[in-house]
Order: sequence, then structure tokens, then C-alpha cells
Amino acid sequence: MSFTAASDTGLLSRVKRTTQSINATRRPWSDFLDLSAFNLPPSLSDATTRITQNLTHFRSNYAVITLLVLFLSLIYHPVSIIVFLLTLVAWFFLYFARDDPLTVLGFQVDDRVVIGALFALTVTGVVLTHVWANVLVSVVVGAVLVILHAGLRSTDDLVMDDQESPFGVLLDDLGGDSARGSYTGLQT
Repeated sequence: MSFTAASDTGLLSRVKRTTQSINATRRPWSDFLDLSAFNLPPSLSDATTRITQNLTHFRSNYAVITLLVLFLSLIYHPVSIIVFLLTLVAWFFLYFARDDPLTVLGFQVDDRVVIGALFALTVTGVVLTHVWANVLVSVVVGAVLVILHAGLRSTDDLVMDDQESPFGVLLDDLGGDSARGSYTGLQT
């Protein structure tokens, strides 16, 4: 009995940590939907920079939007919603909520195998419930909404850490004194 209670407590604490982690990466919806931050980008280069930065900054919000569009597309297919929710739970417990590698019958299972199996399970569920066209269309609609938002939302008011930036340490000063970093000239 104590083993079950201990494992339940561990599972609940992992679920709580994962949920807090997901909530921590989600940006406030007021920032996400700030109408004053929407305008047309002046150039294609600026649009691609906006898309890259917004995809990084609002990634959890975009995932919620895409999942909501997917869920709404299945609203008239109750069996598909049940399969969708079961698949979502499988993804959560077998991939997202794990800290340790998955072990089956004493063998450690690689994450790529877990992802492949969960992907196969997801595709099988979609095909068997005959909603693959709905899912495909809803994912395309979700992607279009995400790209439109990311391209039209200005990034001037966003505060991003270097670790969060899509360009990573390329924008870091590297400890140099000048604004350009600590570069040295070529010796000839």
C-alpha cells in the first residue's frame, strides 16, 4: 500500500511540475492579443524575423491555439474526441511528464522510439476514427493562424532572453567591451 501511495505522490508531483513548466512558458494572453502591436511588416525580411521571434516567444500560446482548432474540428465526432484525449494523455505521461528514461521489462527505451510509437499511435487513432481529413485541415488552419499572427505582431515590445532568442548566443556580447564584441584583426 505504501508503494502505491508513494508512486501516486511521485506521479502527481511530476504532473504538477510539468503543468507549472508549461504554464511558465505560456505568455500572458493580453500580450499575445495586444491589438496595438499588430501592423504590416515593412519588408519580407522583417516579416521572417517577426515570425521567427514570435514563434519562439509565444510557442506555448501557439500550441494552445492549434490544439483548440484541432479540438473544435472534432466536436461533431465524439469518438474521435475520446481517442484524441486518450492520445493526449499518452503523450503527456509517456513523453512530457517523464524525468527518467522509459523502462519496459527492464530495458531502457530511447526517446526516439517513444516518439515514434506515440506518433504511430496518434496516426492510427486518426485513421481508425476516419477524421484524418478533419485533422489535416484543422492543422493547416492552425498553422495559417499561427503564421499570420506571428507575421503581423510586432516584436518591438517583447523582452527576450538570449537563451530564448532563436539566434541563441549569436547575439551575445561574449564579454567584450565594445558593442561588437571582442574581435581581433587578422595578422598578415
